[in-house]
Amino acid sequence: MIPVSILDLAPVVEGGTVAQSLHHSLDLAQHAERWGYHRYWVAEHHNFPGVASAATALVIGYLAGGTSTLRVGAGGIMLPNHAPLVVAEQFGTLESLYPGRIDLGLGRAPGTDQLTAHALRRTLRGSSDDFPQDVLELQGYFRPAVPGQRVQAVPGAGTQVPIWLLGSSLFSARLAAHLGLPYAFASHFAPDFLLAALQLYRAEFRPSETLSKPHTMVAVNVFTADTDAEAWRISTSVQQMFAALRHGRPGLLQPPLDGPIVPLEERAEALANGPLAVSVIGTAETVRSGLEALIARTGADELIVAAQIFDHQARLRSHEIVAQVMQASTPV
Repeated sequence: MIPVSILDLAPVVEGGTVAQSLHHSLDLAQHAERWGYHRYWVAEHHNFPGVASAATALVIGYLAGGTSTLRVGAGGIMLPNHAPLVVAEQFGTLESLYPGRIDLGLGRAPGTDQLTAHALRRTLRGSSDDFPQDVLELQGYFRPAVPGQRVQAVPGAGTQVPIWLLGSSLFSARLAAHLGLPYAFASHFAPDFLLAALQLYRAEFRPSETLSKPHTMVAVNVFTADTDAEAWRISTSVQQMFAALRHGRPGLLQPPLDGPIVPLEERAEALANGPLAVSVIGTAETVRSGLEALIARTGADELIVAAQIFDHQARLRSHEIVAQVMQASTPV
């Protein structure tokens, strides 16, 4: 099995608090470190009651401070919301405190609605159209400062924080290829261009001082438990979340649905045609075969697992099973 990581949206559940959500994220990160996960990323979202990781750099610092070997990073920072210098200073500080453990994934979407994006930036004159130039500027701040350089990232200069480009379309795939950067595709919520984006990235990749050959990560939703029924039950929280988003009503993560529900075969068929199509739901053997099939289909170099699960113990168990699947010699 290739390296597998965790993408955590720090879910705030119905009846819970932000503090509880962040404490649960740290607990999961500590377990992930022991279970052998490669990376632990958190994502930037704003004006979303069910996500506690808006101040992404602060959350990364909290998680990195509570772990010792796990790579911790952003999946990702929405660069149009920030001046590249500020991002360089934040992640230069993190890299200085936790050397060799910090990743910086960059996205070009705002991670929110347009009104909130305006509140974040105070102006919308800067936009995703500036993303390529902003990435280049940010890369420059992470390089060692040169004589006469009037603007430096302090901390930041010389830290060489690893940058990933994230995307759900062809734009970032092409940019990552031209800059010679690793590329992660957000197929856990936007699967439509997954194969096309990976193909484009590999076809147009140019080696760089960062990377000699293409390197890809694919995001996948995984909901697993000791029975198929329980795995499907815990997956209904994220299904409710996406249904609410479609109707413009983002909210707290809801409890899973209980009682008689649509048969598994019908639900699987419905899921396959929506934003959660890149999902694996079931027991350990289903997860093993599902992840192996995804790797074979995409040629991914890494996987990153998303699991918006209401109950923290169920979320721990789900990620534990994935970790056991990763290590095939360990009995499940």
